[in-house]
Amino acid sequence: MGEKSIQKKNYIIVKAREVFQEKGYLTVTMKDIVEACEISRGGLYLYFDKLSDIFMEVLRLESEEADDVFMPAISESMSSADILALFLQEQKKELLRSKNSLSRAIFEFNFQNEIPAKENSLRKQFDMAVKVIERLIIGGNEEGDFRCEDPRGAARNIMYVIEGLRISAQTIGITEETVNREILYLMKSIAA
Repeated sequence: MGEKSIQKKNYIIVKAREVFQEKGYLTVTMKDIVEACEISRGGLYLYFDKLSDIFMEVLRLESEEADDVFMPAISESMSSADILALFLQEQKKELLRSKNSLSRAIFEFNFQNEIPAKENSLRKQFDMAVKVIERLIIGGNEEGDFRCEDPRGAARNIMYVIEGLRISAQTIGITEETVNREILYLMKSIAA
């Protein structure tokens, strides 16, 4: 694929993300993507065969952008506690940004498609986050910032709370005060 084709494909992915953020997944059609990109239907089909392929590329882009937030923090040799706090602050931003979020689309995509557990993007993201948080808690224990006897269990608990807040943000709404309270509670549970 040439440079121009790569740029066009990336453009489609960025515009598709905007559509999924606005409409979720279930109501989006290939026509919606065509209109957002201002290209022909044939032009879209040169790059993507079906909507789920576009959505998977949007998820890949989201994952890459999330990684970009943490790499500078890690390279600056921040403490494990500081990196965990940064992670939780990024989660907070995402939770409070319900309008420009892919959460609804991700839930709809996973509920609609019967995806084997090992291929499920939500499961992969959850499991990866648990592993990272567990390592941060272990590091925090070693650095003296945390006192946690079960880092894996605490990491799972943190992610279950975040996922619960994510669902609440999409269904009943949450406030910054609620998110702050839950994050504080999580941090107190592992603090030394």
